[in-house]
Amino acid sequence: MTETALRICPLCEATCGLTLTIDDGKLVGARGDREDVFSHGFICPKGASFAELDNDPDRLARPLVRRDGVLTEATWDEAFAAVADGLGAVIREHGGTSVGVYLGNPSAHTIAGSLYPPVIIRALGTRQVFSASTLDQMPKHVALGLMFGSPVAFTVPDLDRTDYLVVIGANPLVSNGSLATAADFPGKLRALRKRKGKLVVIDPARTRTAELADRHIAPRPGTDPALMLAVVHVLFDEGLVDLGTVADHVNGVDDVSAVAADFAPDTVAEYCGVTADEIRALARELAAAPTAAVYGRIGTSTVEFGTLGSWLVDVINVLTGNLDRPGGAMFPLGPTAPAPRPPKAGRGFAIGRWHSRVSGHPEALSEFPAAALAEEIDTPGDGQIKAMITIAGNPVLSAPDGDRLDRALERVGFMVSIDPYLNETTRHADVILPPPPPSQTAHFDFALNNLAVRNNARYSPPVLPADGRPDEPEILSRIALALFGAGVDADPGAVDDQVIATTLAKETADPTSPVAGRDVAELTAMLAPGPGYERRLDMMLRLGAYGDAFGANPDGLTLQRLRANPHGVDLGPLQPRLTQVLRTPTGRIELAPPLLVEEAARLREALDRRADRFVLIGRRHLRSNNSWMHNVPALAGGSNRCTLRIHPDDAAELGLTDTAVVKGPGGELLAPIELTDGMRRGVVSLPHGWGHDRGGTGLHVASRDPGVNVNQLNAGNQLDPLSGTAVLNGIPVDIAPAG
Repeated sequence: MTETALRICPLCEATCGLTLTIDDGKLVGARGDREDVFSHGFICPKGASFAELDNDPDRLARPLVRRDGVLTEATWDEAFAAVADGLGAVIREHGGTSVGVYLGNPSAHTIAGSLYPPVIIRALGTRQVFSASTLDQMPKHVALGLMFGSPVAFTVPDLDRTDYLVVIGANPLVSNGSLATAADFPGKLRALRKRKGKLVVIDPARTRTAELADRHIAPRPGTDPALMLAVVHVLFDEGLVDLGTVADHVNGVDDVSAVAADFAPDTVAEYCGVTADEIRALARELAAAPTAAVYGRIGTSTVEFGTLGSWLVDVINVLTGNLDRPGGAMFPLGPTAPAPRPPKAGRGFAIGRWHSRVSGHPEALSEFPAAALAEEIDTPGDGQIKAMITIAGNPVLSAPDGDRLDRALERVGFMVSIDPYLNETTRHADVILPPPPPSQTAHFDFALNNLAVRNNARYSPPVLPADGRPDEPEILSRIALALFGAGVDADPGAVDDQVIATTLAKETADPTSPVAGRDVAELTAMLAPGPGYERRLDMMLRLGAYGDAFGANPDGLTLQRLRANPHGVDLGPLQPRLTQVLRTPTGRIELAPPLLVEEAARLREALDRRADRFVLIGRRHLRSNNSWMHNVPALAGGSNRCTLRIHPDDAAELGLTDTAVVKGPGGELLAPIELTDGMRRGVVSLPHGWGHDRGGTGLHVASRDPGVNVNQLNAGNQLDPLSGTAVLNGIPVDIAPAG
């Protein structure tokens, strides 16, 4: 019997709605859900391959436990007992602070990854926490924290209403957007052009997005902050600054003017490789546009001055009067965001509350740089990592100098991985606990709803019955219970019950809460029946900005209402809400945080550096997402290739024919070349997430076309100093013909 079911796609940040086809209890196809309130039927090749990924025969169905040095299948009881014994032995001897935790990118796309890792980290009491954030977006968190007082006060471009969009270091026609959740980002860009709006792309490569643009500016990689400071210089120099509706909420405008004084277009032109006239034209057009938004992504983050660049994106939005207004850069309001409270000053945001043991890196958002993980494992001394927990991550491929991390993980005392694959990282684990495939898993986007370019709420219950294994919330809960001393056999629901009780007690004691003064037991009894994660979701929806406040607002959101609307609930366009998000001690935007003013001075000194002959940048593929989707046959091949893109004139000058030797600060590799005049001269590109040539993995499709690991060119010692984010773009390389 053939039937259909609805599911939100968890494979990238676009969160598109899918209509799945099920035949005799097996998932056999996927297409876009035309009635989805957010994606309206849009689908990309990744979403279309949902069934193939769900049915991947290389997905682990049973736990693996290392016995006599070999990973072998085990029962779930045996696996949980092995986790309790292994972690318990390390903690008894060295303490919970000796356990490192690594959170991979997919954690942001699951209910379990959003709700349960904090409980595990709290149970350990460890500060050895690492994630993909310091390989991606941490500079944005730090910049937002310093400006607005909250590291999650994300601004996103109001794509549906803007007249002038500047995209810096992003390729949303391929990536589908990032830190701006927008199903059908390509369609929104085409709609912008159709309504006579203007698109400007700043990128050293002529990407698919750049090909659609009205103007493509191709600076040298890593020089975006200097270019943006020059734009700021022009805005002040030509009297174009107009703060608009946020004028009464901004500190530091004169300080920013003083910082930009040293970055005149003529001063930075040679450093950026962009003419002064191009910079002036960009500044004037931004100021003159009826509405405008500047949007920067991974190309502005994973560079030496990543936090500075992330800050300047919103500085320009402020100075042109485009922050917090329709058509500009706005603050989304997700369905589980707390209900708005009266504006108040906050505690602000700080980095460096503690520092890493070996290199002294400052923490950012309670994390250390992923690039420091290997040294924290392989350097002896007090505080050395003796055990590891990895959740949905593959840092051997995604972090710099994977060879060193590979060797370090081989020697770690005990390691447990929650992951569906035996990959380049999890092959070192003593226990692998594989969660069920997506079809057997509920879905709600806790994190990504707070980045959506249109407010919405959607929930997907599992579309296929469980195959007998515990779901990921139960897996993580049982680990947490073992760490708290309750044992892995304790009721997993106890974790959720404790979180619910603590949250409701806090809310009822808060006079500004929508449930102030009410009885905790009464509220708890009102929560939807079901697994613990659904009860927590129901609680968060009810307490949220659109919630029913536990009956006080009968038309508000509850989990029951989401279940009754399987295509989602549209919560409307973005609305101005600056005063709700500000959490600085002054209650105002701090436009010139001292740390960023100091970084600008460091950048000024860098303007005189001699340019490297060749620098390397990464790139994204439409059919790929980091390291974990190369095992799906439908996504292999085609444009999804691990090649070194290089300008034909550069290739001819070097005598390249088919393969090049690429040497970077951390190593060298051989890569097939791909000639394209879309690359700026002196810039080459390799995609990330490849290098599936290590033994002992279970990725049979990926290993047939392994590609090369671009991050092995990176020594991992170059970081953005404020965020700890690895410099993955603009690193110097030498290139020569193979042989």
